[in-house]
Amino acid sequence: MLSAASARGLEVEILERPTAGNLFEAAELLGIPASSIVKTLVVKRADDTYLFALVPGGRSISWPKLRTVVGVNRLRMPDADLALAATGYERGTIVPIGSTTDWPIYADESIVGKRIAMGAGSHGYSLFVDADALISAYGATVADISVPEGR
Repeated sequence: MLSAASARGLEVEILERPTAGNLFEAAELLGIPASSIVKTLVVKRADDTYLFALVPGGRSISWPKLRTVVGVNRLRMPDADLALAATGYERGTIVPIGSTTDWPIYADESIVGKRIAMGAGSHGYSLFVDADALISAYGATVADISVPEGR
């Protein structure tokens, strides 16, 4: 993954941390707010292609908003085996950097201007990167694609 980041001119920092049971536990271990951890969610299209949705902690994908931005009628979360096959990463470790395929990235607008933590490809590690640099390096689409969790 580090070589993939370097190839795109991205500066990343990877920190080892105890394995976390969930995003909020990971935030506590890292001493950062949950909103600073960005979930990389693999989303399957009807044509069996995928995309990445980058959504901060405490928020969930808004399916109507994401479908509108992507311009499709159907999207869904694939099962864990399909996500692994599509990215080369297990759930909880997925990051667009170094994915086996460079799927299109849709980033929630709320991460713009922030230094974010993400999965780092292996359990027990977190990757830190400037969100704007990541968005620029991958040509990500930035839009309002999330809602507060529980809605």
